[in-house]
Amino acid sequence: MIQFVKQLTNDQSRRLKAYERRVARINELETTMKALSDDEMRTYTETLKARLLDGKKVDDIAEEGFALVREASVRVLGMRHYDVQLIGGFALLEGNISEMPTGEGKTLVAALPSYVKALEGKGVHVITVNDYLARRDAEQIGKIHDFLGLTVGLNVPDIEADEKRSAYQADITYGVGTEFGFDYLRDNLVHKPEERVQRPFHFAIVDEVDSILIDEAKTPLIIAQKDRSHIRLKQLAQQIISEFEETDYEVDLESKSATFTEAGIVKIEELFAIDNLFSASHQVLYHYLVQALRANVLFELDVDYIVREDKIELIDLFTGRIMEGRSLSEGLHQALEAKEGVTITEENKTTAEITIQHYFRMYPLVGGMTGTAQTSRQEFLKTYNMDVVQVPTNRERQRVDHPDRIFMTTEQKYAAVTEKVAELHATGRPVLIGTTSIAQSEAISKHLKKKRIEHDVLNAKTVAQEADIIANAGQFGKVTIATNMAGRGTDITLDAKAKEAGGLFVIGTERHESKRVDNQLRGRSGRQGDPGATEFFVSLEDEIVKRYAAQKLERVEKKLKPSATGEVSSKDAIEIIEYAQTTIEGLGVSIRDYLFKLDDVLNEQRNIIYTIRNQAVNADADAITKNVLGMMRLALENSIDMHVSDELVPEEWPIDELKDDLRYLTMQEPTWAKDIADTRELKDALNDWMEAIIATTASRLEQDDIVLFAKESLLRAVDMKWTDHLTTMSGLKEGIGLRSYGQEDPSRQFGKEGLEIFEQTYINIARDVTTELCQLDRYFAEMAEEEV
Repeated sequence: MIQFVKQLTNDQSRRLKAYERRVARINELETTMKALSDDEMRTYTETLKARLLDGKKVDDIAEEGFALVREASVRVLGMRHYDVQLIGGFALLEGNISEMPTGEGKTLVAALPSYVKALEGKGVHVITVNDYLARRDAEQIGKIHDFLGLTVGLNVPDIEADEKRSAYQADITYGVGTEFGFDYLRDNLVHKPEERVQRPFHFAIVDEVDSILIDEAKTPLIIAQKDRSHIRLKQLAQQIISEFEETDYEVDLESKSATFTEAGIVKIEELFAIDNLFSASHQVLYHYLVQALRANVLFELDVDYIVREDKIELIDLFTGRIMEGRSLSEGLHQALEAKEGVTITEENKTTAEITIQHYFRMYPLVGGMTGTAQTSRQEFLKTYNMDVVQVPTNRERQRVDHPDRIFMTTEQKYAAVTEKVAELHATGRPVLIGTTSIAQSEAISKHLKKKRIEHDVLNAKTVAQEADIIANAGQFGKVTIATNMAGRGTDITLDAKAKEAGGLFVIGTERHESKRVDNQLRGRSGRQGDPGATEFFVSLEDEIVKRYAAQKLERVEKKLKPSATGEVSSKDAIEIIEYAQTTIEGLGVSIRDYLFKLDDVLNEQRNIIYTIRNQAVNADADAITKNVLGMMRLALENSIDMHVSDELVPEEWPIDELKDDLRYLTMQEPTWAKDIADTRELKDALNDWMEAIIATTASRLEQDDIVLFAKESLLRAVDMKWTDHLTTMSGLKEGIGLRSYGQEDPSRQFGKEGLEIFEQTYINIARDVTTELCQLDRYFAEMAEEEV
């Protein structure tokens, strides 16, 4: 471990020295840039573009580009990049993560590599965590790019397709990461090339990269169709589960899973008068009962979701924000609706999905920015091949991070937080209280109200005022409660009196599931050398302790000697908190790695389907012809393989069923000689018949209108069967974890069974295409009748 740390330190040192040499050359160019007129600066942009077209690499012109952007920023915004910001820019340009504390000006840093990479003319995407920041950065930093002759686009939800297309055609496009991912999925559902909005991926800069690429990595982006089936069954499932006792189910808090016990299964079978709940005929019932159970025991109101205007709105546990327009799939969202008694909406049936991980891995180069990435360096390297560069601060940090204060109970913790806030508030020192849920923020608020301490509350219910509340949190006398990472991306500026009072004091009310998130909260204080302090108040009743250190606590609880206020200062208590957080961090990495392996299987399948689909959308006649003729051959050969085998003698073959299936596929009578001895002879005998059908189709595909028909048939079959495939794979993923109990590797088994399912999906697509192409005569006859 010591050797690894030494190596890491050496690598960082060498890299920073190389960047510093480049910064020195940029500083030498500053006089030259200052001497240029505004028009000459725009001309310089065209000169750099021309040099790239002549064969120069981006790295060759990066120093001049950075110097140009710095001078443009001075002229347009009155802001000059610090040397450390230039270092951050080089880290991004190389596809790494610039770790820069809050207040170091990451937004301005992004202007440097985004400009240089945009000169290649292939588009740059700058990703933010919310719409507000995307609009703000496009407006502010966009002025620099516009001044230098580049175009800027904004990609946010709910804008028209033409606006999106225009935004993507811009040199630099700002927007929210999820919206870029949804646009990718939508582009792979179109029927005409001109309906697409994106162009090929080139370079992305991801702000708050740890939040987007790690914290949100487990949540797939899903486009779905509405399905109103089984509404009554969902209500019935909720009614049954609400009456269950704790002995009827088991909950695993570590993996957040819930299963029925033997007693629960017997109870269900008796209620429905069925013999076997797990039989195929009861699969739908079992699925909705499991979802109702999960909704009741794993999801908590005002923690995982809120109810507003007769709707369930999901909360992002890492940001504390409402996940606008997002819903849970596979009937789980409807189970929550049934639980809370709100109107049950249509279920979402997935038609397209992709994880954030796999979406951003499609970019040839991705750079990221955050104040907290080093603790996840190995995960970034393994998953995204992105290294972390710790950029020095412009001014030395003055913030004081106090050790945790630990209490026996939650109420004792809240009482201590209230006393601390009252003590600080009496001096006028601004206080920011970070909580992990809405419920917690409201509980703290009640305590402060009893003390008559005025305060603002920022959580998923008050997100509309987010920027204003956070921006004012550093004013003298202000007390602010903020859920988790609410307000991330907005600087907290201190006024003079607040600085005199000691700066912003940040109080954490619970350790988060990741030290990174704790550090993000601490980072709200002490920006740009400002004074400040942080302190975490935790209890041995906190959720993280109950879920991940309950047994450890039980062993040492009697040795703890709390004070009259319930405070514990023993080493054992500190170790329990550390153990709980280390455990959940390790589990989080394992879960993300496991899900990544599972999603890798689906990603390979998606790439195959989307390749076929895009060839059809592009009206690539050669590719369409090759694909559909290959599918016809596959469908016909598979039909034979399904019905006959060498394990049976020819007299035992279901010949009538084979003939019926071939007749269904081709609309023609299959013929072969009698006295077939084995499958090889049968295939040889049918070969001329099959090849004649395929040859007829091939000759017809020389006509443009037939190619168009084949294109639509192919798209129709692909979309329908891919939707069914996603539902099947989701069910497989749901149950694959149980395979570990049978000493099987779940991810390997998922890959194996997923391949078998995909092969059948592909055959089903081939069968649909074959039946449509073999009915061309009927299709054109019907068209002729309609014209008459």
